[in-house]
Amino acid sequence: MTTHPRSATPKTLGAAAIRYGYAPFMLIGLNGAAIALAAYRAPNYLLLLVLAVAVAASFAVERLIPYDASWNHDQADSRRDRVHATVNETLLVFSVAAIPLLAAAVPPARIWPRHWPFVVQVLIAILAADLGITLVHLASHKIGLLWRFHAVHHSVTRCYGLNGLMKHPLHQSIEMTAGVGPLIMAGLPVHVAAALATATAIQLLLQHSNADYRVGPAKYLLALNEGHRFHHLKWAGVGDVNFGLFTLIWDHLLRTFSYDPNHRFSSDQLGMAAKPHYPRRYLAQLAYPFTTAGGCDLTTPE
Repeated sequence: MTTHPRSATPKTLGAAAIRYGYAPFMLIGLNGAAIALAAYRAPNYLLLLVLAVAVAASFAVERLIPYDASWNHDQADSRRDRVHATVNETLLVFSVAAIPLLAAAVPPARIWPRHWPFVVQVLIAILAADLGITLVHLASHKIGLLWRFHAVHHSVTRCYGLNGLMKHPLHQSIEMTAGVGPLIMAGLPVHVAAALATATAIQLLLQHSNADYRVGPAKYLLALNEGHRFHHLKWAGVGDVNFGLFTLIWDHLLRTFSYDPNHRFSSDQLGMAAKPHYPRRYLAQLAYPFTTAGGCDLTTPE
């Protein structure tokens, strides 16, 4: 039988297709679908359907091409993370629905470029929100009061899709206010906000994904999982890098970008060295920042 050394097996071809096609499918395919639906004022449940496809794809690809197979297994955190994701995604949905009420209470400047192509409006919203959220994220690593609430997110000891929404709802509200508040003041249309909210959820799935996908040189510009894992290193100072939600533009400008292609991550490198016994249950995590023990010295290496 003649063999062809340069040809790949179907399994290898399939894995390669997933590895290089997953990010474009999510970033271009699903975001494109959400933008098209929002542009034509489709019912919001169709955007939720897009998000459901994104969640299903995230879990499927994490099992097909895992970065660390052990991260696909429950660490007494799956139920808690599902509650975090449900609560915080619901907050995102309600925040979009509340935009007309907010605009009525505080009349916007109405400088939003509504006559520009819809996709351009969404990209402007993404970049502007990225800046506001990045700055609050950075501040949350420098200011003790903010860190108390942000620490919930850093208590994780594995990276997988749902980690992106594993946040204290108060801290998520602060981030969203910083990211979307100025846009609302500028007259952000509700349908642009709906596309932005969907893009945010998809981005969080990608950013914390356990899938070993590839984006080539774009990893130096887009805030995806290869770079974001460095942000979850458990030692104080070491993890104060790669704060961006959508892009790493602001990290390059703020000199907080970090990447080492040879670094291999494992669970014992994640979490918080100073808080190895951080509460693991949902209600305990909501309450812990309000307790005396919920603080942390951010100036001392952990």
